Amino acid sequence: MKNLFGRKIAIDASMCLYQYLIAVRQQDGQQLTSEDGETTSHLSGMFYRTIRMVENGLKPLYVFDGKPPVLKGGELEKRLLKRQEAEKQMAELKETGTAEELMKFEKRTVRASREQNAEAKKLLELMGIPYVDAPSEAEAQCAELARSGKVFAAASEDMDTLCYEPKFLLRHLTVAEARKLPIDQIEFSEVLKGLDMDKSTFVDMCILLGCDYCETIKGVGPVTAFKLIKEHGSLDNIVEWINNNPEKSKYKVPENWPYKEAKELFMNPELLKNEEIDFKWAEPNVDGLVDFMVKDKGFNEDRIRSGAEKLKKGLKGGVQGRLDGFFTVVKSTPAKRKAKPEPKGKKKAKK
Repeated sequence: MKNLFGRKIAIDASMCLYQYLIAVRQQDGQQLTSEDGETTSHLSGMFYRTIRMVENGLKPLYVFDGKPPVLKGGELEKRLLKRQEAEKQMAELKETGTAEELMKFEKRTVRASREQNAEAKKLLELMGIPYVDAPSEAEAQCAELARSGKVFAAASEDMDTLCYEPKFLLRHLTVAEARKLPIDQIEFSEVLKGLDMDKSTFVDMCILLGCDYCETIKGVGPVTAFKLIKEHGSLDNIVEWINNNPEKSKYKVPENWPYKEAKELFMNPELLKNEEIDFKWAEPNVDGLVDFMVKDKGFNEDRIRSGAEKLKKGLKGGVQGRLDGFFTVVKSTPAKRKAKPEPKGKKKAKK
């Protein structure tokens, strides 16, 4: 993480909240709660992991989801059905199931509520950490901020983020330090170079592999998807080939498959323009943090005050920035060595 010192990073807040609600737990495996029984795992994760980033010199900017695209409705409905099924199985297991079985199904029911999103935004304001409300997909806005140079990288666990063309994508940035997962830094241009594709073809392959907007073609995995793209050049050509050659292909395109609409969402997502986005980091409101986190949510006052001090110190330290922000590094070419003059009075030996 220290390699990212001084870097501005746009972080998919919605993905973070989901992570924290799943991962931040008490010793018995239950979510953290206030005295009133309200879940506070999301606040604990957001507070302490943001502080860890700031202490390492990063300047986080959180981006929250807006209204999901209409096309995503089908995927969201599937997720809702899965949550409802998990809740039903949890209710049955409460009488006979083990703690591990209950935990497994409980994690499937997790989602950040509108209220929890609002609480996270309030916490960030009190911490002096900026955030942006995306008009639609948070990862698309993160990628645009990185692509345009307003931040160094987008941070998300969702690999679909690459379809929106961020200059860099960071994975595992917000996971718990105890998991010891190295931060992956993926350079989009190198991905295209390695696959020998342009952005359009890359998006085609990602849709073929499965995305939030439409189902996959049954039986097509990563190896087959890559092979089909290389053989046919585009998803349009693949679909046409499968439909026109049912006897040669074992694959079947789903009925009314909205792959073209999905591609349009990746190629032209709904975004805020750069001039509409203004953000800055500020000193934390210590008294406000104590009122909200300690008095309202039941956190330990000493730890909250200590965290606020770390924020103050870290934000001041990160202001100095990186040296490479002040000048352009030019690669040097090795100078040619001059030939040594022949010693006087000596003749060259005959071969």
